[in-house]
Amino acid sequence: MTATIILVFSCVALLQFFVSYCRSVIAASTAHPLSEQVREVAGLAGRDLCGEEFIRLLQLANLCPASSGDHGAIAAVRTYFRMVTFVRLALRRVIPESVSSWAESELSKCAHFAAVALDHRITTSRDLMAQQFSSHS
Repeated sequence: MTATIILVFSCVALLQFFVSYCRSVIAASTAHPLSEQVREVAGLAGRDLCGEEFIRLLQLANLCPASSGDHGAIAAVRTYFRMVTFVRLALRRVIPESVSSWAESELSKCAHFAAVALDHRITTSRDLMAQQFSSHS
C-alpha cells in the first residue's frame, strides 16, 4: 500500500514538472515574433495562429534539417499538445466554457512554438547554405 502511494505521488510530481517544463519552453517561444518568411511559408499571412495548425507547422519544421538540438523540446511540446487536446475533449461536456477557452489558448501557444521552431530551422538552413556557397567561391 505504501509503495502504491509513493508511486502515485511520484507520477503526479513528474507530471507537474513535465507540464511546468513544457509551459516554460512555450513561454520562451512567445517572446520571438514570427518572421514574414515563416508566415508566408506556413500560409499564415494576415491571420493569427490557432491550435489546429500545430501539427502542420511541426510537419513543415520536420522538412527542414535540424541542427539546433530542439528535438527534445519539440517532442515535449507535442506530448503536451496531445495532453491538452485530451483534457479539452474529456472535459468538454463537464466544464465547457472555461476548459475550452483555456485549452484553445494553450493549443494556440503550442502552434506559436511550432512556428518559432520552423523559423529557427529555416534560418539555420539558410545560414548553412550561405556558408557552403561562400566556401565554394
